[in-house]
Amino acid sequence: MTIEHECIACIIGQSKRVAEAIGANNTLTRAITSHVENSLENADFTLTPPVIATPLYEEMARLSQKIDLYDEQKAHATTQAHHYMPFLRETIEKSNDPFMALLKTAVVGNVIDLAAEVTFDLHGSITSVFDTAFAHDDVEVLREQLKDVKSLLYIGDNTGEHLFDALAIEYLQLLYPKLEIFYMVRGNFIINDVTMKEAKEANMDQLCTLIDSGVNTPGFVYERATLEAQNLFDTADVIIAKGMGNYECMTPTVRANICFLLKVKCSVVSRSLGHDIGSIICKID
Repeated sequence: MTIEHECIACIIGQSKRVAEAIGANNTLTRAITSHVENSLENADFTLTPPVIATPLYEEMARLSQKIDLYDEQKAHATTQAHHYMPFLRETIEKSNDPFMALLKTAVVGNVIDLAAEVTFDLHGSITSVFDTAFAHDDVEVLREQLKDVKSLLYIGDNTGEHLFDALAIEYLQLLYPKLEIFYMVRGNFIINDVTMKEAKEANMDQLCTLIDSGVNTPGFVYERATLEAQNLFDTADVIIAKGMGNYECMTPTVRANICFLLKVKCSVVSRSLGHDIGSIICKID
């Protein structure tokens, strides 16, 4: 999906939040926000929001003299996520429908998003998600698909959230023991997206096959991916794509059997999906 005028204001707002998050002084704050505002004056409205945002975040990192712009925030999000793992594990294990419970576990982590138009309380989201229906509900379609396939590509989104993904993958393997699962991460540090570094720190390489997409965008862009990642994207029987960035980059979809799993956190995605901000989505295209 291509950017709309609201996306411009959102990205400018994000630049101000970046400056605040990293404790930038006035000079650095002005440099960051001015660069973003000037760069967006002639924005290309044929591009997706993640593609537009990528060079801006890269320049914000350069101006801040940081390799990983959100390293401290990512570490904090991971610590937060760890706190809820015992509760989520127990909830899945006690559930009458573990498949539904693992999907709810995966999607609730999607509230950890430092580039969202609106933010949500993690604790409140976790305690309410199991009583919340998917606004777009293709759960049964996905359940049936996974019974008859051999491979699943699970495309991750944000750091912290990746721990919830790991828990979901663990239980997917118990429910579908013949299913080969691949977990795809970003190729570079960008916003708070999960990379190989965070996935390995969480020992996800002991759980499934990790794949570095090679992309530098906060969402999977096929043309920017490595040949290995492109081949896996083309050949996996089913894909689960987490988060708005992946939805924005892969809509309209370029292949069948992609399940978008996300929480709606901006007005543009809300209109695209036809569901309110705050809704949780399990949508297969």
